[in-house]
Amino acid sequence: MPRYWWVNHKQTWQQEIEGQYLWSPKINANGSRNEFYNNMRRASPGDFVLSYADQHIGRVGRVTEFAFAAPKPEEFGTVGANWSRNGWLLPVYWTRLAPPVRPSAMLDLLRPLLPDRYSPFNPDTGRGNQGAYLAEVSEPLFEVIVSNAAFDLALLVRGGSNSLNYESVVEAVEDRIERRIADDLTLDDTERRSVIAARRGQGIFRANLEKIERACRLTGITTPSLLKASHIKPWRACESANERLDGMNGLLLTPDADHLFDRGFISFEDEGKVRISPRVDREDLRRLGFDQLVFEATGMMEAPADWRIDSFLPEQRAYLDYHRKEVYLS
Repeated sequence: MPRYWWVNHKQTWQQEIEGQYLWSPKINANGSRNEFYNNMRRASPGDFVLSYADQHIGRVGRVTEFAFAAPKPEEFGTVGANWSRNGWLLPVYWTRLAPPVRPSAMLDLLRPLLPDRYSPFNPDTGRGNQGAYLAEVSEPLFEVIVSNAAFDLALLVRGGSNSLNYESVVEAVEDRIERRIADDLTLDDTERRSVIAARRGQGIFRANLEKIERACRLTGITTPSLLKASHIKPWRACESANERLDGMNGLLLTPDADHLFDRGFISFEDEGKVRISPRVDREDLRRLGFDQLVFEATGMMEAPADWRIDSFLPEQRAYLDYHRKEVYLS
């Protein structure tokens, strides 16, 4: 069943609607956790979002992918100057709600439907609460809002299926980062080319990785042509050329395993044990041929005799800690 969300995004409304996404920092400016930012990672494909800006709700959105770590969008300009550079990007396909709905005009209906904690708006005024970004609301509240207007549900359900899939959105984000690197005069030509090649798991990064890892951690496959050089801390999230080229920040994985790891559907403990996200279907893992992964991680039965678990090096563990906290879907 879908979940329902309400976003207050007055400062970045135009950029986020036009760009078909939501973006938030990961933490408050003082370093504390923020429940409204944490919700970015809780939203799932198929969830619905109400867009509130300038005292009215003028758009309804559908989440198309899980949120992932991404730099603050360039189109924000000077907005949110105190926000951290890295945050969460949640792909959302938006469609118009017509006519726009003013919550302040229906407070008697909305007030009893508000959540007990982390309400997105003031029950007395109908205005968005200061500091509230993405808040979960109930299906009845959502239905009350949209019952006074109309939106194209069929378009919303099918919209963005091509342009807002994970690969397309990540590629657009990384294209912008690559252009910045290409213009970075602090890097010499050789380093610049190496960092750009590392985005595709090529060049110096792969050579450095192959000195450390010899096989896919999930399948045991050792044939180089069947393995991808995958960053543990994603290339787009790295903060320096050293991180992007560091062989300790990588794994050799088969394409299916790389996809699961990159999406955050699996991660690894420091000792090598596989961690499986509760948000991935176990049957789909079996269909992909990862029966032993499911068996070992869930304890459903004893793992095959040739299923080996190797500990990671201390230098790898720092990157894995990032992956478990910032990529893995808990």
